[in-house]
Amino acid sequence: SRVEHIKDFKIEGDEDTIMGLPIKKIKEYCEGKIQVNSTFFKYSKENKSIKVFEVNEDKARNKKFLKKDDYEKLNPNKRMILIKNKDNYGFAGGNNVGIKFSLDVLNPDYVLLLNNDTVVDKDFLIEMVKVGESDEKIGIVGSKIYYYDYNGRSDVVWFAGGGINTKTGYGWHEGDHTIDNRAYNKIKEFDFITGCSMLLKKEILEKLKGLDDLYFACYEDSDLSIRAKKLGYKCVYIPKSILWHKLGVSGNGSPASVYYQTRNRILFVRKHNAFIDHILFLIWFLSYDSVKKFIYFIFLKKNFQLFKAYCKAVFDGIKGRGGKGI
Repeated sequence: SRVEHIKDFKIEGDEDTIMGLPIKKIKEYCEGKIQVNSTFFKYSKENKSIKVFEVNEDKARNKKFLKKDDYEKLNPNKRMILIKNKDNYGFAGGNNVGIKFSLDVLNPDYVLLLNNDTVVDKDFLIEMVKVGESDEKIGIVGSKIYYYDYNGRSDVVWFAGGGINTKTGYGWHEGDHTIDNRAYNKIKEFDFITGCSMLLKKEILEKLKGLDDLYFACYEDSDLSIRAKKLGYKCVYIPKSILWHKLGVSGNGSPASVYYQTRNRILFVRKHNAFIDHILFLIWFLSYDSVKKFIYFIFLKKNFQLFKAYCKAVFDGIKGRGGKGI
């Protein structure tokens, strides 16, 4: 089966900048001019050079890839398509441009979503496809994900499957902050797979129309997993697909992260519950969660900007306002 590797490229400023790094740096890396250092592998130029095919957003959305024949002639390890979006559409919208382009132009059996701050084991993708091919009802496959550096350790789990309560929007990662052990070495079905490493069958993306742009960032992977399960598909975690994720041990406490996590939690519960259940959630949320957050942000963190972001998130969530909000 062919697998197309899609990444979400965040645009800041003019189109010659991706995630704050010049496009020329990406090209230099692909040419083998930039050496990458990691504790997990020894850098080698043997897999370079990589041919970069640039496609602007308009052409991507209109199914135009004039150099497709040249692309198809190359070894899959020697080619990369770089889609240059006009704006920052968030994780959901940014990936959707790539997903749609892949389905319309490249016709893959699977699409892989992979965070750009990860280092992967050489067999991580092979193992995902093996499991995906083993059962037609498996729609989404996820990896075992470690913290890249957890106080000097590389065997501390960040994700070994995930759960989410649709009534409260509370989600969790199996094994988070735990040293890896035999409990996380079994293939298991879970409620959701994180978008950090998510292999999706083509038919699911076609039926569900990709990620929901409403979320912009946060909860879009949980939402997609729940929607897939409602169609009768399985979300499966496999321990032999391994990668390391470069995220902060304590998490991101920025106003943006507070805003999207809070707002999207409200939008998620609203989307996946009956009206009366959503109202009961809001009553609990406004009377309990908001008081806790007020105490935490104002008295413990002493950060009014975080509480301000939280209040805006609650207001926008109740109003049903999605997309980029802060």
